[in-house]
Amino acid sequence: MGKVLHELDLWMDDFTIKKKFYIFYVVCVLIPLIVTDSVVFLTTAKFDRERREHEMFNIASTVEYSLSSMIGNAGEIGNSIYTNRDFEEFLSKRYTNSAEYVAAYQNFLSGTLLENALGMNSMTFTLYTDNDTIVNGGRVNTLDKLKNTESYLRLNEEAKSKGLFFVYDDSSSRITRERRIIYLQRLDFYDAETEKYLKIEFDYGSMVRTIKNMNYDNEVLICEGDRILLSNGQYGSYGSEFQRLDNATMREAYEHTISLYGTELTIYVKPVENSFLTSIRNKLPIILLLLAVNVIFPFWFVQIFNRSFTKRITELSKVFKSVDSDHLIPMPCEEGKDEISSMIRNYNRMVERTNGLIETVYKNKIHEQEMLVGRKNAELLALHSQINPHFLFNVLESIRMHSILKKENETADMVAKLAVMQRQYVEWGNDSVSIFQEIEFVKAYLALQKYRFGERLNYDIEVDRECENFKIPKLTIVTFVENACVHGIESKSSPGWIFVRIGRQGEGLEIEIEDTGSGMAEAKLTELQNNMCNADIEMLKGGGRVGIINACVRLKMVTENRVEFRVEGEEGVGTTVTIRIPCLQEGKTDAESIAGR
Repeated sequence: MGKVLHELDLWMDDFTIKKKFYIFYVVCVLIPLIVTDSVVFLTTAKFDRERREHEMFNIASTVEYSLSSMIGNAGEIGNSIYTNRDFEEFLSKRYTNSAEYVAAYQNFLSGTLLENALGMNSMTFTLYTDNDTIVNGGRVNTLDKLKNTESYLRLNEEAKSKGLFFVYDDSSSRITRERRIIYLQRLDFYDAETEKYLKIEFDYGSMVRTIKNMNYDNEVLICEGDRILLSNGQYGSYGSEFQRLDNATMREAYEHTISLYGTELTIYVKPVENSFLTSIRNKLPIILLLLAVNVIFPFWFVQIFNRSFTKRITELSKVFKSVDSDHLIPMPCEEGKDEISSMIRNYNRMVERTNGLIETVYKNKIHEQEMLVGRKNAELLALHSQINPHFLFNVLESIRMHSILKKENETADMVAKLAVMQRQYVEWGNDSVSIFQEIEFVKAYLALQKYRFGERLNYDIEVDRECENFKIPKLTIVTFVENACVHGIESKSSPGWIFVRIGRQGEGLEIEIEDTGSGMAEAKLTELQNNMCNADIEMLKGGGRVGIINACVRLKMVTENRVEFRVEGEEGVGTTVTIRIPCLQEGKTDAESIAGR
């Protein structure tokens, strides 16, 4: 048996790959048949799903139209009453006695068709007023009858003039507990000083019957949040509290949101059982039998063809793993006349040439990396040289102004703080400093600026203790603080504040510099945001004010361009710069030695 298989392998190796695929196509013709059947199945299933979704959409649209029609009538009636002067005069008139009011009430109702219009639409209306000369009863009551109701409280709490409310009335004043649908509108068109309201109450049972009479097979739920208000199924009990929605059962339901007088309602249409899948399940044994016949028989032929491919391809795959090493391994087997054998022979020639080039290429790569590191160091040194005079001239100007204006001995204290700053400039042996060291430098800078601006400058610095040891590029934070002083506080005549906040943001840091200075226009904010996000060496070569761009370039270098900048503000109010750094190196002793811990 082994000898036969070996001869079969040799015979198959002499065929081209193109011929092998022709044989594969002929023998395995059933596989395309299965694929075709699968496409038909999926297409049919998709069509069935789209059909059901379209049906649910139509149901939701019909329910929405019915609700809008019923409740819209109430809104139209409310708008008519809202601008009707006869209603205003009837409700606002001060009556001398009960008889006068009763006569006015009967005369008023006899002259309006409102009662008939509401009755035809399964609605009842009631007017409420704070006029204490009326007699409670009929369609008009004093405001005391309304004030403690849920609909009144919610309308005033939400500061609306009209609203639709679904409430469950379990008050002791009612004989039976029941669900109620209420449209409540404030009547303040002519007189906003006195309270007058129109309440239209819908027949809850009539609404439920309207939905059930649509005779949909799908269950329809109308909800406010997770409260089930109306349903054509088991949730429409008139005398029980509103039930809560089970989100697990609504995962496949169609969802449609509508708004009626400020009340957000959601219409859920649950799908009926999938008849298509039910038919498939009933025929599952026959389908599995046909699938077995179509798969097992072609599989036996495929194994014969695969032996011709997989044996040598597996061996070739093993030698391909040597590409991870410094020396490629050639493949010993080159028998056969097909494309795989030709590929093996070409691979062996490639191995011979590649092994000779690896050493040369490897050396060139090392040399290229050394040049790249040298270039980055040169760029950093160039950035350092730009920073020194930028800060020094501002500080000397502060000392000069103070000496001219006050002539006090406090100059010595200013010079001491200047020494702290100057030491940061000249010690460029390491561009990274701890947050703690940078904040000490910021404090010295702001103290010097305090001498210059006096009461016009106030500042507050907040740093999480766990962030003090993290390393950042030197003179990063103070660059943004200086910008806040020069462009924020200096141009503002009234007192201003500068806030510096540093805290953790996930695995990284968030640095925020805020000033309450003169702020910037929106166009200027956008320009600054773009310059910071796109900062590079080329922008620095253009000269001008490069402090902020300098700091942004160095932050992008040390974070491999993962730092994020955001600039927010408003002209005349102030500016906030936020820097998010995803990850920084944490120092071990710098901050602790400086703080004396």
